[in-house]
Amino acid sequence: MNIPQLVKLGLILLLAFGLRVYHSGTFGLYLDEKYTMVISQGIAMEGANQKDVFFQPGKPYFTPREFWKEKTFADFIEANIRGDIGNSPVYYGILWVWQQLFGLGDFSVRFLSVLFSTLVVGLIYLFVKRHFRSEKLALLSAFLAAIEPFFVAYSHMARNYSMSFFLTLLVTYLFLLIIEKRYEGRSAGKLYAAYGLTFVLCLLSHYLTLTVFLSHGLYVLLFVRPLKAWIPFALTTAVGIGLVSLWFIFGGGKYTFQTLAYQAQLYRSLAQTAPYTNEFAIILPATLANVTLKSLPIWADMLIIFNGLGQVETLGIRNIALALLLGFGAFLVLRRYLRAENPPLWLAGAFGLLLVAGMPLYTVPRLQYVVLAAVPSFVYLLVLFLSRHTVKEQRHLLYFTAILATVPTLFLILMAFKNNHTYGLTQRYSGFSFPFSIIFVAMALQQWWKTPTAVRVILGAVLGIQLFFVGNLLLRIYEDRDPKYTYFVNPRGPNPYLQTAEKIKELYTPGDTILYPSIKLNPRDSIEKTHYPYSIMDAQLTNLYLPKNAEYWQRLDTTQTDKIILVKGATGQRMELFDFQGRKHRY
Repeated sequence: MNIPQLVKLGLILLLAFGLRVYHSGTFGLYLDEKYTMVISQGIAMEGANQKDVFFQPGKPYFTPREFWKEKTFADFIEANIRGDIGNSPVYYGILWVWQQLFGLGDFSVRFLSVLFSTLVVGLIYLFVKRHFRSEKLALLSAFLAAIEPFFVAYSHMARNYSMSFFLTLLVTYLFLLIIEKRYEGRSAGKLYAAYGLTFVLCLLSHYLTLTVFLSHGLYVLLFVRPLKAWIPFALTTAVGIGLVSLWFIFGGGKYTFQTLAYQAQLYRSLAQTAPYTNEFAIILPATLANVTLKSLPIWADMLIIFNGLGQVETLGIRNIALALLLGFGAFLVLRRYLRAENPPLWLAGAFGLLLVAGMPLYTVPRLQYVVLAAVPSFVYLLVLFLSRHTVKEQRHLLYFTAILATVPTLFLILMAFKNNHTYGLTQRYSGFSFPFSIIFVAMALQQWWKTPTAVRVILGAVLGIQLFFVGNLLLRIYEDRDPKYTYFVNPRGPNPYLQTAEKIKELYTPGDTILYPSIKLNPRDSIEKTHYPYSIMDAQLTNLYLPKNAEYWQRLDTTQTDKIILVKGATGQRMELFDFQGRKHRY
């Protein structure tokens, strides 16, 4: 890598880091992140492994010292079982070490995701440069990954996703290095060991990383010859599965399949009886129409130049059909223009006109329809790039990249039909595809840059429009008001538990008592049952931020559900520390 290329990569990584670290600690933890916090400390949400702290008969009070008593490995396993069905133990273990070094603040725990997400950008560059042999394509792919809203949004979450995206890209990079060495006739023993280790880390970072290994298996089945070459992959996979199985037999994964079966039944029941009024989300029966409409945004948003174009409910079927019809006409004109030796300028004008011709006809004249009309043209540019700039030896790599870009989402669709509900059709569960779909977008854009000036200007204007929408999406992510990417329409405030803990440390004097609201619980299964009928979540989450050796007297107040109150021991004065106002501040 020469100096100018190194500078370009450095600037891209700096951009990626800046986009990810900006506002990463601004908003309070949402529900899944709260589970992350307690699980990483070996604490079961609602206290199933803290009965001696909260539930002893005749002991109404508890202290931070009791809350923070030393945890055993069994505590970590139980917390993982109850909080995340045994999923992501590797992430929680790494996060625990991180927290020992940098604390439990919102910014610090999310900063681990920021780092992994930034590393994804750098690894995409290395992946493309090594395996596609193109510096330009590598830099462009890294740039697209740097500004990808999906990666930015999940870098702001104290969850396993950013780490899992990095690990699945890394294990695929290692997989291709093994293939490369096999063709060169060189030993790949160390690479197999690295691949096997990363295989284990992937599956124990998120179970759905399995879809990436299904893609690896398909590649071996279709393209690796002779058959005896399958043996090392089979042995490596068998050892990896054996190691992972230990977690399912002896660790927190042992209740995974039981819980997944229960959840499938629950969501299927909700899809049939309360698709729009349940406590989770809109869950519909898995008809062909419902699955198609639910998965279209996943496919579209996987390609940054088409982000937002899969929202059928927003754009309207009639408008989408009209835009694509005009877009197909524009593609035919573009095809003729690019194939002609001396194309007349009017063809370029006709191409641009067809892209905008529908504006007076759409029910609402959105600029997104112009981008939608350009979809066939960008697909054509990708086909041109693949036909002109890839040699025969790269065909298998292209097929493999396409498999990796599609199999995770196809797996979700298959499971939706199997379980007869659409709950699992969500972008984060197929996010392992994003690095590979980005490569195809980079190819199309590289071909766009090589088109004649007139076409380059017209499609450049379309890309400018899309860049505006992507920028607006990033702004909504930073403002915490995009439900698809941040899960919220109304922005969260700062972390109420951290705020309350700071007030307690400031105001508490010996003899005072802190009262926590305690909501009546309705456990759905044995995993959720905690042997105490009232919630201790608010107490647990506040104690995360209190000094570990403090002797603050605290107790649960089952007479109210919203306020954390400090009762002064000397006067009996009741000081309101925080009012959750129902669910408003509990996220």
